[in-house]
Amino acid sequence: MDPTLVDGQSLEELFESRQGITYKYGIRAVINYIRDFNILPGYIDFSVTSVSLDSALTKRIVLKAPLVSSPMDTVTEAEMAIAMALHGGMGIVHANFPSKEDQAKEVNKVKRYKQGFITHPQCIKADSTVADLMEIKAKKGFTGTPVTETGKYGSRLLGLITSRDVDFLPQSRWASTKIAEVMVPRDRLIIGEESLTLKDAYDILENEKKGKLPIINSKDELISLIARTDLKKAREFPNASYDEMGQLRVGAAVSTRETAKDAIKLLVEAGVDVLVIDSSNGSSKYQVDLLQWIKEKYPGGPDVICGNVVTKQQAKLLIDNGADGLRIGMGSGSICITQEVMAVGRAQGTAVYDVASYARTRNVPVLADGGIKDVGYITKALSLGASAVMMGGLLAGTNEAPGEYFWGANGVRLKKYRGMGSIDAMEAHSSSQDRYFTASDEQVKVAQGVSATMLDRGSIHKFVPYLVRGIQHGLQDIGVHSIRELQEGAQKGTVRFEKRSPNAQLEGGVHSLHSVTSTHHLTTALSMGNLPSPP
Repeated sequence: MDPTLVDGQSLEELFESRQGITYKYGIRAVINYIRDFNILPGYIDFSVTSVSLDSALTKRIVLKAPLVSSPMDTVTEAEMAIAMALHGGMGIVHANFPSKEDQAKEVNKVKRYKQGFITHPQCIKADSTVADLMEIKAKKGFTGTPVTETGKYGSRLLGLITSRDVDFLPQSRWASTKIAEVMVPRDRLIIGEESLTLKDAYDILENEKKGKLPIINSKDELISLIARTDLKKAREFPNASYDEMGQLRVGAAVSTRETAKDAIKLLVEAGVDVLVIDSSNGSSKYQVDLLQWIKEKYPGGPDVICGNVVTKQQAKLLIDNGADGLRIGMGSGSICITQEVMAVGRAQGTAVYDVASYARTRNVPVLADGGIKDVGYITKALSLGASAVMMGGLLAGTNEAPGEYFWGANGVRLKKYRGMGSIDAMEAHSSSQDRYFTASDEQVKVAQGVSATMLDRGSIHKFVPYLVRGIQHGLQDIGVHSIRELQEGAQKGTVRFEKRSPNAQLEGGVHSLHSVTSTHHLTTALSMGNLPSPP
């Protein structure tokens, strides 16, 4: 290329001043202006739908969408994690529950939602009654149940009982009718062998028009089950994040305390894919000790994301001890006040660039955590080297976030949102205190977060597709086909950047208007202070 036609700066030139740079700042007064940047456009010769957003979350896990929900008690429980995974991302279930068993139950809900191979199916014995089956339906919500010798999986398959077999049986006969009298016997069932793949199993269900497919081993013992309802879900969400068994992927946060080991055992039993060691400062003896213990105790997984970190030195410490991924950010979240109260932290753009640059040399993916206010922020984080972004406030007002809506004084629909370092969160349960190295018996607790409210953003099932398509449009405008191509171009200097002056920031946003009306997600920007007020 003619050097006289080269505009902007390379990524290296953008950060050579060693000043703290962020994605963008919600401007309230001239004094609050902070340097940010834009990415220069490239050549487009491809459709937006062809842009690939595949990206690594850890060394072994790749997501179809680089979006992860934060482990906060007003953001991610099972419902959020399910929705995120269905759209190609992942949810990290928070640890601020009354008990460690409660957290494991949330993980189990996610793993069972898109069940794939149900490895521990509910079973019933042949000499049980229809009344017993109805009791299972009341507790579990289904009647399609394998019949085995012992009434448990792992024993010889005798048949299958479904709602069609008992729909016309009067309730007066439930207690006296044995399952053996109404079930479909083994010799009339379509079954699958142990070596069957998930795709082949779904093909059988579709071709044979069956609702359930029992999977047996060479001894005719039931080892798993596949449901037709999962085939329907797979069609609706083709980019969903699945594990090797066809179950939705999910992560969970754990503290650095000794008690975390008991929680980890339960989470592993529930099938968790990723453990996120949740600490405001990841470079601690406590985190290193726990990381080493996990790697020794569970060498085959789950993967471990460590953090939070903002420097290369912190990153090296955790990678040297086996981290499968890193979480970057300290004080950059909308409800986090660590930088303000503790005077410790780093501008998020600079932190992501520096840590990602080092982690790349070690083949460890990084997660940009905090400061994500809208689509453009995600694209910028990815361009700086993040493999995915973690979102809290951006998702907190959605239907799937924990908590109930309420009406504000001015007639707007709101949900509560709080930082895990807020006094409210720390007083709720000890896990939040552990994140900030605060003992439960301390008389004085120093808040590193605030409690707030967020505007209603509707459902994740509408909001996340908007984010996904927005990122695809951003990459298309840059002229790259994928996140990998974006990052390679940024490293080579073919993707160009430019710092923005305060006036350029004003010019690049909504301005000079009497009022604003929008039919898309401008409410996101409005609710998060993303629109600047003129000085």
